[in-house]
Amino acid sequence: MNILFKRDTWQEIYYSLRNNKLRTFLTMIGVGWGMFLYVSLLGAANGMENGFNRLFSGFATNSVFLWPQSTNIPYEGFPKGRKMDLHLKDIEYITKKVPEVDYISPQSVRGNFGTPGDQISRNGKKNTYMITGDFPVGNQISKKKLLFGRYINDADIQSKKNVIVIGEEIYKNLFDAKKNENPIGKSVNLKGIFFNVIGVFRVPRGGGMENDQSAYIPFSTYSGMYNEGDKVGFFAIVGKPNAEAAIVETKVKDELKKINHVSPEDTNAFGSFNLAKEFKKVTGFLTGMQLLTIIVGTLTILAGVIAISNILLITVKERTKEIGIRRALGAKPSEVRNQILLESVVITLSSGLLGFLSGIFLLIILNIATMNNDAFPFYNPTVDYGNVFSAMGIMIFLGLIIGLIPAQRAVKIRPIEALRTE
Repeated sequence: MNILFKRDTWQEIYYSLRNNKLRTFLTMIGVGWGMFLYVSLLGAANGMENGFNRLFSGFATNSVFLWPQSTNIPYEGFPKGRKMDLHLKDIEYITKKVPEVDYISPQSVRGNFGTPGDQISRNGKKNTYMITGDFPVGNQISKKKLLFGRYINDADIQSKKNVIVIGEEIYKNLFDAKKNENPIGKSVNLKGIFFNVIGVFRVPRGGGMENDQSAYIPFSTYSGMYNEGDKVGFFAIVGKPNAEAAIVETKVKDELKKINHVSPEDTNAFGSFNLAKEFKKVTGFLTGMQLLTIIVGTLTILAGVIAISNILLITVKERTKEIGIRRALGAKPSEVRNQILLESVVITLSSGLLGFLSGIFLLIILNIATMNNDAFPFYNPTVDYGNVFSAMGIMIFLGLIIGLIPAQRAVKIRPIEALRTE
């Protein structure tokens, strides 16, 4: 369009906007505010999603935690109230009977589930902490962020080694953390037994199911120390990538009921926590937030674009005589129409860019403010520029469509009638 390259065109747009500064500014706020909401809210929703992904980054989210309880229905001559147990041998049975299971991590804990913790001491410093007997596979369920050393390995299990991986708080209490003392290879006392420290891990604030006031020892060592044989405190069961965690949960419980002679209708024999189900709730909430953001932003932008149409209708009415003179001097209807449409696009695009830049600036501030805050699930609030530019394109398209109303009105003005207008 030649009109885009004419200096007179841009001068007319400039003078038109300058002569109606307040009106134009107030109109631009509507579109700018819509784009600002779209960018900032969408970025904030992505920031929350990134924060939760970071929070759960070390977790096998497609997992179910299962522990033994007591029966509440008598069955096959057994009375109700019978205490259930989990055993290491159950793992092989479950994996054979439930093909949806990827792997199982058996763990036993002191200091949780109503059991007291145990005292860990060193050089006169002591406190009571949670002690967990674990296998190397446990680190796949919940990946430990190690500050020093390593996690438990197969050799530790097979040899029943007296080795321990401690949380950061235990390290700070028993070692000189201010001087960054290396605890690897040094000993701590647990139940009168010396354990060599092989690792120190950190749990971010708000890190979910773990805390750094706990310690991990080989499961075989734990079983011998607490005389529990092959009993297991709970199973962390990870389903295969395409498996539904709820189905895995139900099938595993059913198989355990069979081998323990528990009524199929008994809902109390084994307790469970479906982490996959809870994680889906969080992701569903975040998806809903993003959808709501798009709807609110789009409607606000649409309202702003309609306001631009209204302001241009007023402008056309005020410039009736001017348009009549132009038509009398030979201006084609298409030139008049394109002039009004271009003015609509300029206002829309300027408003959108202003809202876009304001939204990006806010996201930068939010990112700086929450960058090192592990307690709040918010991280790297970014927006997909493809989505933003698509929204900008739709906004310009709407500006053109809405601009057709005042443009057509301007075209319909007859020169002789316009010249008579006062």
